Amino acid sequence: MSGRKGLVGFCKRNRHILYIMPWLMGFLMFQGLPMLWSLICGFSDFHLFRGISQWGLQNYTAILSDAAALRAIGITLLYTCITVPLKIMLGMAVAYLLHTSLKGIGIFRTLYYLPSILGSSVAAAVLWKALFRDGGVVNQLLQMVGLSPVAWLAEPNTALWVVILLRVWEFGSPMVLMLAAFQQIPHTLLDAARLDGAGAVSIFFRIQLPMISPVVFYSAMLQICTALQEFNAPFIITDGGPMGSTTLISLLIYRHAFSRYEMGYASALAWVLFLLTAVCVGLYLLLGKRLVFWEQEEPR
Repeated sequence: MSGRKGLVGFCKRNRHILYIMPWLMGFLMFQGLPMLWSLICGFSDFHLFRGISQWGLQNYTAILSDAAALRAIGITLLYTCITVPLKIMLGMAVAYLLHTSLKGIGIFRTLYYLPSILGSSVAAAVLWKALFRDGGVVNQLLQMVGLSPVAWLAEPNTALWVVILLRVWEFGSPMVLMLAAFQQIPHTLLDAARLDGAGAVSIFFRIQLPMISPVVFYSAMLQICTALQEFNAPFIITDGGPMGSTTLISLLIYRHAFSRYEMGYASALAWVLFLLTAVCVGLYLLLGKRLVFWEQEEPR
């Protein structure tokens, strides 16, 4: 009885733990324990069918001398550095245009957000591949205006751009966040600037952009994490080709894990991706301290 009373008393004093228990159990079961197991496997030569025969740092030393892995890391960084700025700038531009009180503007906001819902799906990637294939709609349009067709998916210089365009096309999520940020700017501040003779360009760069900079910073950080883990688009559209020009590190992890069954090496690559993401986000956070305008709270 005393043990039961103690358990009841503990539950009453720590109700918040009970509230988060379903999430905590799901996190431990589907994220925490798999991450721990992959960390352990990364220090072994674990093969799905042959098991483990060796422990050590051989996977990480092999990655440093693996040209395919180093190239995949470089392509992943290049893809991120191009995709994230383009997506953020396009989302900001569309949010600025939609920041108006015209009749029926809600319909346009919904239409512009639709690509963000559809863009990450497999069907959208398949459709994108059909658009840019040799006899696809894009090449047909080029021929209609007198231009020669382009082998978009067969040329290393253009294949990565096809994948990038797909992800830039789904700019809806940063657009929604920045649209909400534009709407939170006090109208009195903008009216005062106009009365002082400030133009639209000056108001945007001196008032609106600094005011929404925390939201831009947050959106870009989310997009950086998403771009570094990109998998669906290059896997479906190009399968990492041509000549490995769209083989991102996530695709390389998939091949080692589920095509060659080298779980140890794939786990090591996954942790390299984790460390790469942590370094990029850390550097971005340091940069944000200088570029982001954080509004100071008034003392109480």
